[in-house]
Amino acid sequence: MATSSKPSLRFFHSTSLRARTNKVLSGIERDEDPTEHGEALSSLVVDLTEAGFTYYCLKPLEQAKVGFVARQTASLGMAGALRMMSPVIRNILGGADAKQLRAITRHIRQLM
Repeated sequence: MATSSKPSLRFFHSTSLRARTNKVLSGIERDEDPTEHGEALSSLVVDLTEAGFTYYCLKPLEQAKVGFVARQTASLGMAGALRMMSPVIRNILGGADAKQLRAITRHIRQLM
């Protein structure tokens, strides 16, 4: 089944994050040694994850006018999850080789 015919959910994020995404991905795609961009990609993935959490979890709560305490609880939970995930993402992507970084880049491009 082609990727475009599969069900999907995507999210909107800031234009500055989009520009940064394109810059990091382009660097990995064009440079001979994409491992130089491992840290930048790790940081980008963490920021995209945060943007996704916000878009899928926090924004709907705000739109539904869920109470302040519930929204704050959700926000703290998301922040905690992100704090736990960030070092894992950084360790995995920091140890990725050129081929792996390019495969991850292709996947992110497909999501765009």
